[in-house]
Amino acid sequence: MIPEKVKSVLDQNGLEALEFEAGSTPTSEMAAAKIGCEVGQIAKSMLFKGKDGRFRLIVCAGDKRVDNRKLKAALGVKARFATAEETEAETGFRPGGVCPFGIDHLPIFIDKSLSRFEVIYPAAGNDASGVPVSFDALGELVNAEFCDVMS
Repeated sequence: MIPEKVKSVLDQNGLEALEFEAGSTPTSEMAAAKIGCEVGQIAKSMLFKGKDGRFRLIVCAGDKRVDNRKLKAALGVKARFATAEETEAETGFRPGGVCPFGIDHLPIFIDKSLSRFEVIYPAAGNDASGVPVSFDALGELVNAEFCDVMS
């Protein structure tokens, strides 16, 4: 079930989530197989906690890995992955279903690795969903800053 805060954002912007009945899709590979797209089109959302104590959400292509040097340069501070508990407490979403929709209190960064696709699929607040959207539309919708933090 799509959380209400996500459904509200999607409805207001004419977007519709794909929901999967048969099991969850907590990994990019599993989500791509369910949707029928390339792994890179899966827009995985990862929460990072900087040495300054602040959290930042990074949305990137499912077929890429974070480059710590680039991440530090983009954020201006060394950062680590947030724990599952921190992620749920800060975003309201469990790992595997974290998405940029309905998050107004955190800086959101979208990695340029997603720009190579016409359609990308961020989760919709749970690990059995995806929202077809363009790179530019997602950036505008969630008021994101674009970055280059993947290798």
